[in-house]
Formats: sequence, structure tokens, C-alpha cells
Amino acid sequence: MSSHAFLPPSSAKRWIACTLSAHLEAQFEDRAGIEAKRGTLAHLLAETMLKEKYGLISTTESAAILKECKLSPLYDDAMQVYMEDYVAYVVETFETIQAATPDAAIFIEVKLDMTEYVPEGFGTGDVTIIGDGRMRNIDLKYGKGVLVSAERNEQMMLYALGAIRKYGILYDIDVVEMTIYQPRRDNISDWELPTTELRKWAEEVVKPRAKLAFEGKGEFVPGEHCHFCRGKAVCRANAEKNLEIAQYDFRDGHLLSDQEVADILSRADQFQKWLTAVEEFALESAVQKGKRWPGYKLVEGRSNRVYSDREKAADALKAGGFSDTQIYEPQTLLSITAMEKAIGKKAFSVLLSDLIDKPPGKPALVPVSDKRPELNSIESAQNDFS
Repeated sequence: MSSHAFLPPSSAKRWIACTLSAHLEAQFEDRAGIEAKRGTLAHLLAETMLKEKYGLISTTESAAILKECKLSPLYDDAMQVYMEDYVAYVVETFETIQAATPDAAIFIEVKLDMTEYVPEGFGTGDVTIIGDGRMRNIDLKYGKGVLVSAERNEQMMLYALGAIRKYGILYDIDVVEMTIYQPRRDNISDWELPTTELRKWAEEVVKPRAKLAFEGKGEFVPGEHCHFCRGKAVCRANAEKNLEIAQYDFRDGHLLSDQEVADILSRADQFQKWLTAVEEFALESAVQKGKRWPGYKLVEGRSNRVYSDREKAADALKAGGFSDTQIYEPQTLLSITAMEKAIGKKAFSVLLSDLIDKPPGKPALVPVSDKRPELNSIESAQNDFS
């Protein structure tokens, strides 16, 4: 069996909605970006600390793994703090459940079998806690680009099915609780549902859709789930969906209606992401594979001048009679984000909490589903732009 499932839980939202996407993606190399690798490192840090905490590995083993992690160029102090906070959250959650149910059990980074519903389906659960008829699954998300919700999260629901299959023989599980822990977005999202409802979803939705996806049947269905699809740049269905925005060029009348403007706004973000994906695909194909696109050529882009050796440049300027005040910029404080990373969250809070202001953000037009309160004052919004 491959180390990666053909229908992985992480992309379940996509292959459930668009059953042909899995076979489309198989045509493209999976090039894990820097953020994916950063996430893998963060997971290893957290897993190691948790396993040492609960005696699943020795202190010596833990020290060796953590030392190796810290040698990675992707490691930084902020990651360490984030993962220590995550471990503290897991430990506190387990201890709270254990206080009410002394025989509660915790399982860390366990491989889960989902083949009852998904052909060759498997995945790894970050943390599973079981006690008093309830199962709590906690999933660490280190990415910060997309805010992840636990509500009806297909990946989490598949993990829950795998965990029920693995532990349901030993424990009565009536309710499943799912938690997304996303520290770089200050996001902890919870959702729960009865086990009976979860199984119903698995039988009526997952099982038939997974069968179609595995066999390469069904149809292409573009939508928000296309965001991480490796084939999104050249998928015709995705292109046709995004190009629907061009329909407004051919309508009667000189001005768009309010509803048409709102409709375009609702599509704009996805449209821009699609254009970016096409541009990145075309450039990568030209650079890596020598692809020549009709009407385009590969050229050297603009670049900025840089000092090849800053110290030697400074010495040469001083030798030429220029003073420090002429050749150096004044010393400035680090940005707030950089400062928090440099000195740590605790020191930052103690020393600077009273010296940090957060002015109102600029007005932004967002869907009504956004959780932020609506601005009611036109004058207030106009003042923010002034």
C-alpha cells in the first residue's frame, strides 16, 4: 500500500463533491510546498512532546527527535511556542475528561482504517480521546492561509469513522466531538454530532461518492473545493465556471444591476485564484519543461540591485570620507509581529501589552456569512478612508 491514499481524507471535501478530481490530480506531480513541509515539522514536534508526556517514547528518544527538528531551516522559536501551547491544550483537554471519567483513554498519531467506506482509505489521527461514551478528535492545522472550521469537516468526519472502527469494539461511542486547532490563525473550532448521524452520512454520501471517485466515474463539479486541486489550472470545468463572469459583457443595458455587481463580487476571489493558478502553471511549465505558449516567451524578469558584501561596501564608503549618519539608516524597532516572535509571547505581553494600539481596520466588503459585526455608520466608513 502506498504511503499516500488515492482518496486521502485531507481532500475528501473535493473528491466527494467532484468525483473525477482524484484521477485528474493523479496526472500531476504532488509538489509539497514550503508551508506543507513546515506543517509536517510542526506535527512532528507536537507528536514527540505528547508521546514523551504520556510515556510512549523515552526522554532520550524525544530529545534526539526534538534536536533534529530544531536543526531544520523551517524551525523557529514561534513554532516551538505554538506547539507547546497546542500540547498544553491537548493535555488540559484530556485531564478535564479524565477528571470526569477516570478510565478515559488518549491515542496519539494513530493510523486509521477507513476502507469500510473509502477504497484503500486510510489516514492518521493527531489525537483521539475517548471517555464516557464520547470521542474527541483533535486535528492540528499549522497552516495560516485558510481558516479551517470543524463544522461538517469531511476530513475530520472520516477520521472519526476510522477511529470508531478501531476503538468501537472496546468503547461505547455515542457522540463524536471534533476540534480543529489552528494556532497561527488563533482558531479553535469545535463541532459534534451523534455517531448514528455520522454513520448515516458515511453510508449515504461517502461510500457511493468514494466508489465513483476511485473508479474515475461521475463528473467534474467546480467550486471552492478546487482551491488545492493540483489540476485546477487546466481543468476545463473549472475554467468554464470561472469564465461565467464574462457573461456580463454581453447583457443588455449600459450599466450592471446591483444584483449583477453583487454576483460578480461573490465570484471575484475564486476567479482571481484561478487566474493565479493558470499563470503559475504556465510559468512553471515554461521554466521546468521548456513549454512554449502561443504568443508568449520566457524572459528574465526585473530584479533589484543588492550589495554583494554589505560590510565591504560600508568600509569602502567610510574610506571615501562618508560618515555613519550618511550611509546607515536610523535604528528602528522591529515590527510588532517580528518583535513577538523575537522575544516570545509571554515577554511581549508583560512588557508591551499597554503600549500596543490596534486602530480600526479599513472597511471591507464581505459576504453576510462573515462573523464580523456590520458597520452601520456610513460616516464612520468614510472617515476610515480619509
